[in-house]
Amino acid sequence: MKDKIHPKYYDGIQVVCSCGNTFTTGSTKKELKVELCSQCHPFFTGERRMLDTTGRVERFKRRYKVKD
Repeated sequence: MKDKIHPKYYDGIQVVCSCGNTFTTGSTKKELKVELCSQCHPFFTGERRMLDTTGRVERFKRRYKVKD
């Protein structure tokens, strides 16, 4: 194997969710910010709520110039 081709691995970094939940893990990045975690994701909480999906169809139509 080649030497010095692997990224530096940081052990015990903080992952911060948009809901405020934090936990530690290991990663090749020094800091991670996520939008959803197991504390706020609807699949794990059992809630039925809409995630930020508005505008996806319109964005697709604009991008590929799809006519109705």
